[in-house]
Order: sequence, then C-alpha cells, then structure tokens
Amino acid sequence: MKKETEKSKQDTFDVEDRSTWATGGGVILGVGVGFFFLHTSVLYFVGCILCGLGLGLMVTAILSRNQKDGNK
Repeated sequence: MKKETEKSKQDTFDVEDRSTWATGGGVILGVGVGFFFLHTSVLYFVGCILCGLGLGLMVTAILSRNQKDGNK
C-alpha cells in the first residue's frame, strides 16, 4: 500500500518538468516591471504583477502541451 502512494506521488511530480517555473518567473518579471511604474501609480504596479502572472501561466500551458505532444 505504501509503495502505491509513493509511486503516485512520483507520477504527479515530474522533476524534469520545469515548465512550471514560468509562472514564478512571470510574477518576478511583473514585479520588476511594476517597480518602474510604482511612483506613477500603485494600480500600475498591481497590474504589472497580474500581467506577469498571466504571461507565466500561458507559457506554462504552452510548454506543458509541447512536452505532452513530444512524449507521444
């Protein structure tokens, strides 16, 4: 029973899959760009963070789809 749960954890978390890093990278990019607009408006700063998050999620979806197509 214990071996089955360890196996399922390994299946859900692939160490070689780094496409999920794009989400964090997008947020960091959004924060970096947002700092340039921070003295203009706080809403621009928040908007840049959200745009970075959205960009990172789109890149993650594209990369994970390409990896699934390549593994067929």
